[in-house]
Amino acid sequence: MKKLIIALIAGATAMTAAQAQNTPGSAYVGASAVTAKNQTVDAHKADGKLFAGYNFDEKLGVEAGVTNFHKTDFQRAGVNGSTEGYGTYVAAKYTMPVNEQVSAYGKLGVQHSERKLNTTVGNFKDKDSGLYAGVGMQYKLNQNTALVAEYERYGKDKDVGAKADVWSVGVNYGF
Repeated sequence: MKKLIIALIAGATAMTAAQAQNTPGSAYVGASAVTAKNQTVDAHKADGKLFAGYNFDEKLGVEAGVTNFHKTDFQRAGVNGSTEGYGTYVAAKYTMPVNEQVSAYGKLGVQHSERKLNTTVGNFKDKDSGLYAGVGMQYKLNQNTALVAEYERYGKDKDVGAKADVWSVGVNYGF
């Protein structure tokens, strides 16, 4: 996962350099608070997401991101344990402006996710690579900053830990 974060930072830096050289389009980076139902402990928990993207024009772009599902401890039927995991994605993004400040978008791409269940009676790991999809809304606060809200689907339903359905609210900064 550290390699993906480094790749995202390097990609954003490269996109910034390309933008500075008057390349058409614009780059952005962002962070969101995310929540997904943790089916092992039957609760929702706030976690974090980092993402970066490049808009080729007003409508078409590409985005990559990583969502972290931090460690959640539980005790059930005398068994102590914890769940944790992450999801990563790369997706094409299509944006449809509603007005000058609001736009709707959809994303379609590939994802890789992993969930871990560690208990006093054994450990389990659930890995999944496959389809990624998302839909969302963006509200421009100014020329460079926007609020985003979205629903994302990281592949198939998971057997343990956070479900594949993720809701997020965040901010992105374009340059």
